[in-house]
Amino acid sequence: MTQVRPHATDATRARLGARRIVLYAALAALVVVGVVLSAGLGQLPIGPAEVAGSVLRGLGVDNPWAPTDDLLEKTLWQIRFPRVAMSLLVGALLAVAGAVMQAIFGNPLAEPGVVGVSSGAALGAAVTITFGLTAFGAWTTAVAAFIGGLAAVLVVYSTARAQGRTELVTLLLTGIAVNAFGGAGLALLMFTGSTASREQIVFWQLGSMNGSNWREVLVVAVVAVPSVAVVVLFARRYDLLALGDRTAAHLGVRVERLRLVSVVLVALITGVAVAFVGIIAFVGLVIPHLVRMILGPAHRSLILASLLGGAALMVYADLAARTIVPSADLPIGLLTSLIGGPFFYWLIRRNRRRAGGWT
Repeated sequence: MTQVRPHATDATRARLGARRIVLYAALAALVVVGVVLSAGLGQLPIGPAEVAGSVLRGLGVDNPWAPTDDLLEKTLWQIRFPRVAMSLLVGALLAVAGAVMQAIFGNPLAEPGVVGVSSGAALGAAVTITFGLTAFGAWTTAVAAFIGGLAAVLVVYSTARAQGRTELVTLLLTGIAVNAFGGAGLALLMFTGSTASREQIVFWQLGSMNGSNWREVLVVAVVAVPSVAVVVLFARRYDLLALGDRTAAHLGVRVERLRLVSVVLVALITGVAVAFVGIIAFVGLVIPHLVRMILGPAHRSLILASLLGGAALMVYADLAARTIVPSADLPIGLLTSLIGGPFFYWLIRRNRRRAGGWT
């Protein structure tokens, strides 16, 4: 028997390793294909070879496939590539934020909206839209959304802390209260605002990549890269946290500090993700949970695969938003909700069948 277990363990690890490689490769391929399709399809069709040739020329590589028409080049680099890049970044960040939330709460249904980030961001943006504030110029709405999301998280977390510990139940209940307050504030602003501001608030709540530019992409990327790097470094600690607070503390994890830093990172990641494009629902719930079902709970693989999965989902969702209805740009949050709603229902049914409740 002592000789069977190591072989069984090695075989299990080999299967998990192979599954991980296959999933990474599949998600990476989906992202690449999605980028080419999203950049090429639209009112002005551009072939895959021309898209690839334009990218190569942008990287300084001469090639015969790059478009010779200046209109095609401007369409790609001024409109479509910034939009594709924003889609990739936002999807990746929301999925990573969801994976972190699920790790620190130990609950597969946790997502950034639980701690009030989305409602706080929406309320901050709505204030600037309703009152016509322009303190930061064209970026006023984005800055207000980020500040609103961060403020909501700080209120939720400070309320949930007691005697040096974070009460998870209190945190969740406070998040519900903050979300309710944010919803009421939005309703009040929409009631008192003009018709134009009301329509703008509704459109912002549903999310859209329309109008993304390279400056906004750069801001999101500057925040995203170090934040995701820190989350990946925390992956081993998240694995230990899954064993329980007391066990993790005995193994050297500073549980409260880890939760505090993680919640702030989630606020930062989610705030910057939605600041320029509006609220996009369910990405942080759907992608990490699907990845966990395939790869298991090891958080380094979970976070990296969620990053790729979120990017893939968002680039295809944005492509659908631009092309489903001719000459129209559907709100991308509408499409992700249409995907996430049925998935959430299926998840509830699955958990009830398996264990008579949540597992």
